[in-house]
Amino acid sequence: MNARGPVVSARGDANALLAEIAGIGTDPVRGGYTRPVFSAPERDLRVWFIERAVERGLEVETDGNGILWAWWDPEGTDAPARRDAIVTGSHLDSVPGGGNYDGPLGVASALAAVDVLRERGIRPVRPLAVAVFPEEEGSRFGVACLGSRLLAGVVAPDRVRALTDDTGRTYAEVSADAGFDPALIGADPDRLAAISAFVELHVEQGRGLVDLDRPVALAGAIIAHGRWHVRIEGRGDHAGATRMADRQDPVVIAAETIRSLRAQTLAVDDARGTVGRIVVTPGGTNVIASAVDLWMDVRHRSEDAVHTIVAAVTAETQRAAASEGCTVTVSEQSFSPTVEFAPEMRDALQSVLLDAPVLDTGAGHDAGVLADVIPTAMLFVRNPTGASHTPAETAGADDIAAGVDALSDVLAHLLTR
Repeated sequence: MNARGPVVSARGDANALLAEIAGIGTDPVRGGYTRPVFSAPERDLRVWFIERAVERGLEVETDGNGILWAWWDPEGTDAPARRDAIVTGSHLDSVPGGGNYDGPLGVASALAAVDVLRERGIRPVRPLAVAVFPEEEGSRFGVACLGSRLLAGVVAPDRVRALTDDTGRTYAEVSADAGFDPALIGADPDRLAAISAFVELHVEQGRGLVDLDRPVALAGAIIAHGRWHVRIEGRGDHAGATRMADRQDPVVIAAETIRSLRAQTLAVDDARGTVGRIVVTPGGTNVIASAVDLWMDVRHRSEDAVHTIVAAVTAETQRAAASEGCTVTVSEQSFSPTVEFAPEMRDALQSVLLDAPVLDTGAGHDAGVLADVIPTAMLFVRNPTGASHTPAETAGADDIAAGVDALSDVLAHLLTR
């Protein structure tokens, strides 16, 4: 058996599928998994998905944006005739040191649901695709849900090609090395026009279901969220030879930014503000930094509240920088407004899953990006710890099976009506 598991995977069992990829992309330093887009682990996961899809008789294609599509067509239908399709799936990339469920659970559950539908004797009257979207986390190039944003035409291809990773390599360079043609990225309105609905299953990122004692929920809304890059420049110098009064220390301003963000978000009910990444240049213990780069993540159900918080933090940072003799540049990397999922989709899912509660989420998803261009919905599977983007993220085997059953019920309803 290789790292991807046996030659033929267990039918209808998402737990078994997840076990097959448990050794791919493990992070010995952070714990959990590190699977950035175009990395060796992420490419291994794509190969695993293609193998499992082909085993199921699905026709697999990779579009210009690097999105994988595995098609189950009604009898007598071929690719040019695909219309009114139902799509499910999620992503396979991860944050640094993330869990095994954020993304892969939705992909494994979609493959398992295909098995369950066939076992039930379902004969779809419209095509079904299992999709895998690349760079959902934005952990390599800084823009979350990059594959779905390109597909929907909400991010410019030239901007994406110029994005750089931590090593300074551009998206165009990295994607080309991984075997993709960066000239092909961009909006695909014809593909979107052929899709009538997208349903994404995802591990819950919070504690709603464990408190409600339910295994599966429907998504209500995704709260507004964005990412901002803060660049603070000062003057590098010697830590021992430079008097405190003579310093232009960007680290001091970075600390003020972090303090301000926490204060501003605490002042707004249910707002969330995070600085999870800081890069100090040059990074020596006995060196006063010449520059600091940090990234702010801000979220709230009100889009105005998000922008108000960012504006207040920016103003406070600029005032502090002026007094220290530093300069500040704040640039928006991405912003997603509050997403209210299509009422008709939620009604359709509720008609099938009568006992499932409806929960909002503070996490972004490809389904949220696509909600502006096609009807979308989401299912959440209980996460007992409530933790996500960490190795502590989990889901019970019975709840994962319940999620597959719920997704199968929903897809059966959508495919046959």
